[in-house]
Amino acid sequence: MEKYLRKPRILVAPLDWGLGHATRCIPIIQSLLARDAEVWLAGEGPQKELLQQEFPKLPFLQLDGYRVKYSTSAIGLLLSIFPQTHKILSAIKKESAWLKKAVAEHGFDAVISDNRYGLYHPSATCIFITHQLAIKSPLGRWTEKILQRRNYNYINHFTECWVPDTESDNNLAGALSHPEKKPVVPVRYIGTLSRFQITNAEEKKNHLLIILSGPEPQRTILEDKILQEIAHYPATATIVRGLPGSDSIIPSTGMIRVYNHLPAGELNKQIQQAEYIIGRCGYSSVMDIVKMQKKSILIPTPGQTEQEYLAGYLSQKKIVFSVPQKEFSLMTALNNAQQFIYQLPPVLSSQPLEEAVSKMLSSLTR
Repeated sequence: MEKYLRKPRILVAPLDWGLGHATRCIPIIQSLLARDAEVWLAGEGPQKELLQQEFPKLPFLQLDGYRVKYSTSAIGLLLSIFPQTHKILSAIKKESAWLKKAVAEHGFDAVISDNRYGLYHPSATCIFITHQLAIKSPLGRWTEKILQRRNYNYINHFTECWVPDTESDNNLAGALSHPEKKPVVPVRYIGTLSRFQITNAEEKKNHLLIILSGPEPQRTILEDKILQEIAHYPATATIVRGLPGSDSIIPSTGMIRVYNHLPAGELNKQIQQAEYIIGRCGYSSVMDIVKMQKKSILIPTPGQTEQEYLAGYLSQKKIVFSVPQKEFSLMTALNNAQQFIYQLPPVLSSQPLEEAVSKMLSSLTR
């Protein structure tokens, strides 16, 4: 009876592959708090730093990530992932055991897992969040079928699967979020997620916002390339390195401002002031760009088939302008982007997310 005498206790835990999994959890956390739920967070590293900055009063549990190591090249990335399969499976098994102890100790009524496959529990409502129901592979469709089957084997342990995209043809993830075959558990499209809001901050002509993100060493490789070229840029730019909690510093100048990390409010302002946003083609970044209705130049991480697919799909739809990292030149990209005819889709309401959260919380009190 005790759990019915208190607020519903919800655990939210994003994957540790880049900051995007954490940032897209922010509107979900805000929706839960707005409905008077008791929210706990779990994770480690930069994801922990980011979420604690946004929600300093929420309890946080240490949960190890998958800690996948990436390569300096696309082919190296492909070759490095497969030997780490055992490491990933071991991490999933460990987080599953971790959750059993956490539920027993803290009495969580529900768990919202952003791409963490082991966070399901028989006595809690468990939500799995992903935009990748289909997983692209450079080895062809036969491997994609194997990956989808394994993906669904995990997803089907959860109560529901929430997909951060629209169900209609006017979607952002294409075949990734709209495969022919779906998991057995209920799939709910919750709309695109972004922590940002359009305000009255004015756009500055020729001002650039460069957001670096994603796994190492590719984050640093792109950073080095941009720092070499930005020194010759004749206007203003802001560079956000995507390193919350880091002690390393790159000095700013009068024209170029460099930050390791910016809180959501300041980053929101910087996005609105920028004429172009330059960064990775991560799905969370795409959702932010569409929400804020900004022109962008996106550079998919070499070897990340998801980002490479999104770059091609969204470029074809005229939503983003993209360029491969090996071909990236700042001034050339800007010149080409100025000739690109952007066709950004309209900003959609947050109603699908609000309905999903309300329904989940209602089910906990029955």
